[in-house]
Amino acid sequence: MALADPPSAPFGKADDAHLKEHTLTSHELLKGHFLHAFRDIVRLPDGSEASREYVRHPGAVMIIAQLDDGRLVLERQYRYPVHAVMVEFPAGKLDAGEGSLVCAQRELLEETGYTARRWARAGVMHPVISYSTEFIDIWFAKDLTSGERQLDAGEFLDVFTASPAELLQWCSDGRVTDGKTLTGALWLQNVLSGAWVLDWQDSAGPDTDR
Repeated sequence: MALADPPSAPFGKADDAHLKEHTLTSHELLKGHFLHAFRDIVRLPDGSEASREYVRHPGAVMIIAQLDDGRLVLERQYRYPVHAVMVEFPAGKLDAGEGSLVCAQRELLEETGYTARRWARAGVMHPVISYSTEFIDIWFAKDLTSGERQLDAGEFLDVFTASPAELLQWCSDGRVTDGKTLTGALWLQNVLSGAWVLDWQDSAGPDTDR
């Protein structure tokens, strides 16, 4: 009996045409202060058609900031859609034309009052691939200096610190459920163990743009 074809490699294959969908039409559903929603009609790989509803998002950053003693800078913020106060790493949306590192520096200062002398871009995550174009660039920051927060109007959050061990325990027991923070904890755990290596740069160094 002939063996079945082996599964294709998961990344970078040129023969992914059998999985791709092609846009036929696109209709705007909502353009609000934050959300920009669309419904597209697409052609599926088998030639049939289907609708796809999704949100366009400019992208965001998340900052894993560590003090000299190793403790992490975290936030507690009420998130209306889930009606709960969530524990999170500092994060925020990219402004139009803003570079990723510039955004990370701005958000860390505005939300926590900290500035950092050393920065390293860890990677990128796509938190809601089923209905949003959003990506989140993950940044590490160290050599921190404290200062005054610059919260936006209507923004309310508490800033606190915790050890990596405490954060990982909260992730394990379900007290931290925010997706980006869980991903940040994965990065943190691997960086601290030496399994994943970061390329650090001074804050005055070149920006990382998308």
